[in-house]
This record gives sequence, C-alpha cells and structure tokens, in this order.
Amino acid sequence: MAKVCVITGGGSGMGLEAAKFMPKDKIIVISGRTMSKLENGVNELKALGFEAYAKTCDTSSRESVKELVEFAQSLGEITNVINSAGVSPAMKGTPENILKINALGTVYVNQEFSKVMNAGSVIVDVSSNSAYVLPSFIIPKKAYPLAETNEELFVQKLVKKSKLAKGEYQQKGFAYSLSKNFVVWYAKKCAFEYGLKGIRVVSLSPGLIATDMGNLEKEEGGMLIPFACEERMGKPEELGFALATVADERNGYLAGVDVLCDGGSTNGMKEFKKKKK
Repeated sequence: MAKVCVITGGGSGMGLEAAKFMPKDKIIVISGRTMSKLENGVNELKALGFEAYAKTCDTSSRESVKELVEFAQSLGEITNVINSAGVSPAMKGTPENILKINALGTVYVNQEFSKVMNAGSVIVDVSSNSAYVLPSFIIPKKAYPLAETNEELFVQKLVKKSKLAKGEYQQKGFAYSLSKNFVVWYAKKCAFEYGLKGIRVVSLSPGLIATDMGNLEKEEGGMLIPFACEERMGKPEELGFALATVADERNGYLAGVDVLCDGGSTNGMKEFKKKKK
C-alpha cells in the first residue's frame, strides 16, 4: 500500500518546504484554506517529481479535518502528519479565532488522524518559540485539559487571560503565545497516549521565519532577531528540512518533547544575550 504524508498549512512557507524534503516514494497531500495556493504548491511538488494532491481544510473545524483524513486515507496508508496550519497575531482575527485555529485545530488533527494511523507513524505539531515567552505563573495550564472535554470553556478561559494585555495586538499576541504553549503541552500528552499504539508524536517550535506570515510579524516580533546566535531570521527551507527530519520514521526515539528550532533566540533572550539591547 502507498504511504501518505499529510501537511496542513502546506500551500506555502515551511509546510511546503517540508514537503520538498520528504522521500519521493511518499504521496504528499497538502492542505489549507485556499485552493489556488494549494494548486501552486502541488505544481511545485510535481515539478520536483512528487505525487502530490491538494485538499482544502479548515483545521478549526473537526468535520473539515475528518474530510481531510478521509481523502488522505483513500490514497493509501497515512504514515506522516505535519500540522503546520496556524495564524499569527498580525493576521486578521481575534484572540478567540487564534485559539480555535492553533489550539483546538491541533486537538482535531491529532485526534482524527491518530484514529487511522498505524504503529510506526508520526505526528509533528508545529508550535512557536512564542510558547516560551510567558512566565509560567501566568499560563493557565490547569485549563488545558478542557480542550478535550469543554472546548467553549477552554477558549473562554484563555481569552480571558489574554485580555490582561493592553492593546489589540498585544491581546492577540498573548492569545497566540498561549495557543502555542498549549500545542507543546498537547503534543507531549498525545505522545504518551498514542505511544502505546506505536504512534510517535513530537512538536517543533520555530522562531521568526522569513515566510509571508513571519514577515508580517517582523515589525513586532523582530525584537527577537538580535538574540539569535547569528542575529537573523530563519529561512523557510531550513525549517522545512527540520520538520521533515523530525517527521522521518527513522527518528523513532524522538517523542514527547519539543524541538526548539529558533536560531537560539529563546536561550539568547533568557541568558546568553540577556543584556543585549
């Protein structure tokens, strides 16, 4: 049976770059909200020799995720899922939308795909180094399990926390950091739950990357660049390679952790370049 790799948010940026580093014996399915963008991505992949397909999906909708699972499963055995779909503070939306797409979207993807995946398969959830910027005492981690039992209350509690920030962008940034901190936590939770079935789960947290989304955030998030080891943004292809490597089945003992791939900016900010202006 053919092996299938599904990449949400795969129409551009690091998701599409990750697809380019996958083995060519995999069938690639890229998903996103805009079919025209996905079709361009499929054309790029086909030009490189991949068998690739596009399927629109709104990861904030469980039904839409189920349709993506069904489509991918019709092509073969789903062995790799890279969940890179998400929105950032500079994009249109509210704190509530950010949490629904980034946090609940991760719940839907992990739950629905894990139902059909076999031992030896891999789920990689994309978080962000923003998951590390909030002090631990302000993170409502006790509310995180509600994402599986009471979605409305989960979103309500995290939105309420985000409103501690002043200003529209700051509130969305707070919600974004909470959503990505949740992704790191949830990937670990799933790793221990799905690991008993032989499904490996790991998260990867990029820093500021020179994608369309990253460039939108550069004005506000650019303050992290001086804290990186090389004092630069990451390249989409660098993150694509990292994602594909983490998602490789041969990385079988890499589970239940977050891979912080941010050029060192988190550690630079917290310790090694702490005094740098």
